[in-house]
Amino acid sequence: MTSARSARRDVLAGYLFVLPDAVGLALFVGLPMLLALAIGFYEVDGFGGYRFVGLANYGRMWRDPLFWTSLRVTLIYAALLVPALYVSGLGLALLVQRGGRFETMIRSMFFAPQMVSLVVVAMVWQILLVEKVGILSRLSASLGLPGLSLLGDPNLALFTLVAVSVWFMMGFYMLIFLGGLQDIPTEYYEAAELDGAGALGRFRYITLPLLRPTSFFVVLVSVVMAAAGGQVFDLIYVMTKGGPANATSALIVYIYRQAFQFGAFGYASAMASLLVALLMAVTLILFRLTRGGRFHHA
Repeated sequence: MTSARSARRDVLAGYLFVLPDAVGLALFVGLPMLLALAIGFYEVDGFGGYRFVGLANYGRMWRDPLFWTSLRVTLIYAALLVPALYVSGLGLALLVQRGGRFETMIRSMFFAPQMVSLVVVAMVWQILLVEKVGILSRLSASLGLPGLSLLGDPNLALFTLVAVSVWFMMGFYMLIFLGGLQDIPTEYYEAAELDGAGALGRFRYITLPLLRPTSFFVVLVSVVMAAAGGQVFDLIYVMTKGGPANATSALIVYIYRQAFQFGAFGYASAMASLLVALLMAVTLILFRLTRGGRFHHA
């Protein structure tokens, strides 16, 4: 009887600890999502006027070539960024996991960009990369090399943004992987070394399998961030504003432009709702494929 009462108290305490976050999520995430879903069925003029149009905004989306261009840009950006962040974050974590004085300094160096506003970072990189007058362009010209328009060339701009994104965010994912590496018991590595396993074998058969929950978290967070994160919007909007020729117009940037530049709040809400639905579908697929990071077969 006492144990059952104690268990109920523990459960109640757990719910009370979770309650503030649950209320915050419901008010500041859940409610806006529901409102955006509802507004997607209306035509909003920006002056308080609402007119119900049913699925017209979704039909407009189907016929809008710029919507499909923005969706393609988002998919390419995510397909390039997520593996790059995974590899760079894990590689840096393996490099500095021993925690010596030199490794601690390297950790601080790679995490330092996270301490600066991304808007400031984007402005600095824009100064470095802008065509003809940028520092890198002037440096290449002084060396007699043909100047590359890294932000002005539609074939290079998106790849440039991916490189800057990786530079900015890899330190954050390095710390996440470091937490996962520190949870792996050292006895496993010692036993494998006694059995004659080399560094590559230990990484393949110990590190990677035991990092699966961390890997799942990294992939999930980086996918959501690449598709709808504030970091993506800030970086693209400051450096290219979606140009040149819509080559870097990710969907979240296009949604912003439709809402706050053209006043098409209903259409923007419909696109935002579709983006949320796509992210939820990707999340469910990842959970189904990986069993929430456990990767166990049924």
